[in-house]
Amino acid sequence: MGSKGRSPWRSRGSRRRRLVPLLGAAALAVTANGALACPAGAAGTDVDYATHCIPPAIAGLPPIDGTTTANVSVDKENAKVGDTVTVTYTVVKPAAGNPTDLALPADIMTPTGKVTLGGAQSGDVTVTGPKKNDPVPGKGAFPSFSMTGTFTVTHAGTITLSPGDYNIHTSYIMELDTPCTVTNPPAPVSESVTATDATQPNTRAISLGSASGKPGDSVTVTGSDFTPGATVTLAGRSGAAQTADTATVTASSTGTFSGSLTVNDKTTTGIVAYEGSAWSDGKGAGPAAYTVVDDTPVPAGSQKLTTTVKAGTLSMSQAGDAVSLSAVDFGRGGASTGSLRTVTVKDFRGGPAGWSLTGKVTDFTGPGARIDAGKLSWTPACATKAGSPSTCQAGSAGTVGSSGATLASTPDSTLTGGEFTADARLSLDVPAFTPPGTYSGVLTLTLT
Repeated sequence: MGSKGRSPWRSRGSRRRRLVPLLGAAALAVTANGALACPAGAAGTDVDYATHCIPPAIAGLPPIDGTTTANVSVDKENAKVGDTVTVTYTVVKPAAGNPTDLALPADIMTPTGKVTLGGAQSGDVTVTGPKKNDPVPGKGAFPSFSMTGTFTVTHAGTITLSPGDYNIHTSYIMELDTPCTVTNPPAPVSESVTATDATQPNTRAISLGSASGKPGDSVTVTGSDFTPGATVTLAGRSGAAQTADTATVTASSTGTFSGSLTVNDKTTTGIVAYEGSAWSDGKGAGPAAYTVVDDTPVPAGSQKLTTTVKAGTLSMSQAGDAVSLSAVDFGRGGASTGSLRTVTVKDFRGGPAGWSLTGKVTDFTGPGARIDAGKLSWTPACATKAGSPSTCQAGSAGTVGSSGATLASTPDSTLTGGEFTADARLSLDVPAFTPPGTYSGVLTLTLT
């Protein structure tokens, strides 16, 4: 019989003895160095922490006590209570490498773990990773692996995130787990989220020690109602654009701060302060007006030329003062339509204020009858001339009536102005059997 007479149990047993070291290596190596590259956009701070990893008993290997390098990143650093935040936990460098000469195949490792929350909110975020890894050579280093999960913001304030325990499940010949725990929890903070109450208004405010200065002078900026402990950026503004003049301060435990900003940009018109990586209305204060007084001496043989840009006015004009609406039948009534005469708005004030153009109409009167003002509706439209600092916004379609409605507007901003045209389609709902004749009403437009 030769080899055909060999017992299958003995063969299987021999094969199993050859595979045990490989299984142990796979489970141990993953806990040490992981699999999967860190996803694009992950920006958490790498932190080191002591880790205690326990290989499966079948591996016959002792626990590993080493250092893991990892980071935690989030999809939003600023959130409101009730928001969902996506968390990515990346093990960049586990505590050990593959201890054997046997190579490990691809896609056998599935990581899971937890991220520890602290500060304004406590608890753990469960994170999981895909079953995906590159082949790992014997005695080789392992690529990093990432796990993701989500949590809901429940408290306002600064929420810290630290890497926590993780586990590597291997599916190669056998199903095995290798848990790794943080030796001295919690691990260092890798990322944070600044959370605000969704209903809480932004009450941040700043004031300046002076309203003007020479190029290169420093101005004192004081602030209040900022997030306690937050890093606050002080920055110059030139109109709506931020200048290169910036500085950072840290808000106190009561949300106040006092710092200085050196202003070099001669076009500076104001100064702002904000939390986060960029300006936002919800996390900032200002701008507080500031002017750079350029009194640089004129070199010999030179002449300094100056000019002044004077603030203008807010005005409007219209293409006509009469609109003829379409006729309707006596027995049917219905929509009597037409177009508003184009209104041109010129905002040459050069300040921070926007404007609003509103209209209201009287009742339409005719031969022995009246059509109520509430029967007139419009569909506004507006356009902005190229190069205007502001952008015109059309009012909502609907009833004009005697109480009035908005035709067009522009919002307040750091620097406003420009030229705009406003139009509207008009529709008067004439009741059936309204006595024949001509009916007229007066539409009054007001610019503020």
